[in-house]
Amino acid sequence: MLQGFKNFIMRGNVVELAVAVVIGGAFGAIVTALVDHLINPLIGAFVPSGNLESWVITFPGLFDEVNFGIGGIISAVINFLAIALVVYLVLVMPMNKLAERRAARAGVVEEAPAPTQEELLIQIRDLLAKQQA
Repeated sequence: MLQGFKNFIMRGNVVELAVAVVIGGAFGAIVTALVDHLINPLIGAFVPSGNLESWVITFPGLFDEVNFGIGGIISAVINFLAIALVVYLVLVMPMNKLAERRAARAGVVEEAPAPTQEELLIQIRDLLAKQQA
């Protein structure tokens, strides 16, 4: 049982996943700090309260006023989009380029997708018109 667990832990995928989670958490903290301390204050300059997080929309309720924290929601969306953009630019794009280079070195060429039925009919029509001319 211990040998099976050791084999499971020592597999490359598990170790790589653990490293990715740790680095992703640290990277997320950096991007969150950037958004909280740079981007949100810039947006907060255009918000009446001056702070995006404290921006609320107040509606009259049955007994009391109801506050919707729209600023917190906008801040969370901006934070998510910033993290997604940075992950795409730093990780996804370089990995895609690397995969393309490896495929080119290996001589693997992506096949063109099969033509649709409409495209085939257009080609047949054009060939028939060329033969008649």
